[in-house]
Amino acid sequence: MAGVQEQTQHEDSHNSNKSNGSENSFSYQSHPTKHERTHTGQKPYLCPECQKCFSHKYSLIQHVRIHTSQKPYQCSECQKDFRYQTSLIVHVRRHTGEKPYQCNECQKSFSEKGTLTKHERTHTGQKPYQCSECEKSFSQKGNLTQHEKTHTGDKPYQCSECQKTFSCKARLIYHENVHTGLNPYQCSECQKSFRQKSSLTQHEYTHTGLKLYQCTECQKSFNKKNSLIKHERTHTGVKPYQCTECQKSFNKKSNLTRHKITHTGYKPYQCSEWQKRFSYKTSLIQHERIHTGQKPYQCSECDKNFHYKCNPCT
Repeated sequence: MAGVQEQTQHEDSHNSNKSNGSENSFSYQSHPTKHERTHTGQKPYLCPECQKCFSHKYSLIQHVRIHTSQKPYQCSECQKDFRYQTSLIVHVRRHTGEKPYQCNECQKSFSEKGTLTKHERTHTGQKPYQCSECEKSFSQKGNLTQHEKTHTGDKPYQCSECQKTFSCKARLIYHENVHTGLNPYQCSECQKSFRQKSSLTQHEYTHTGLKLYQCTECQKSFNKKNSLIKHERTHTGVKPYQCTECQKSFNKKSNLTRHKITHTGYKPYQCSEWQKRFSYKTSLIQHERIHTGQKPYQCSECDKNFHYKCNPCT
């Protein structure tokens, strides 16, 4: 009897048991069951190591490789091993240079569909990941995860040099480059190096001349999103950076940082002629022009020269 059932089940695998007239039809009897789990949330496959559950047996098999360290898929070019075949396929594109996924807006191409999806949000402004604490939204799930740590105060990553702690590993790696002086990301055009990959990506736009970010007020274009945001404040008058000492506000974080020095009394820059001290290097440079007689700023109307850019022509 068992042999008959086994034969029947095998023969069914060759029969197309599609339900007529149904848009979501299935070739095999097991497929409706698998599909139904997407609606019911049923996850019958349990990992014996960590008790995580899965809706499909194949997903469990892939997951178990995390515990066994099994990596059955190897790159024929560099012999690097991978847990999943999809990871190998994406990796091989680094050797071939293949980028099959193209943005319809700016024609930039990507090797992974997920990377294209993230990139497209820079055009649409879509931010599907929202913080449950402050309702701030993000375009990438990883950015939301990092942000949530600002509420918990969790900083599990510590620098071995200075013991400074960070909420995410990427920031620790970037910080460590301060100690090592390492700039691992190099521009192929001019060989300039950067600490962060994002900085390299932004720099590369200076060679292409591509300026993706345009001001809706004056149509001026920028190759960095941050540059556009800063520029837009000249139209809106927004000054989001406020001094906690005197409540004075600034449109740039760097201007606030400079301003804070005036409260500390710290003046690290000294004139070699008069020994007068200054909080900012630019203030020292301007002061030294009194001794050198240098007047680099010229009036376009009468050709009169000035020590400082702010001098009025009267």
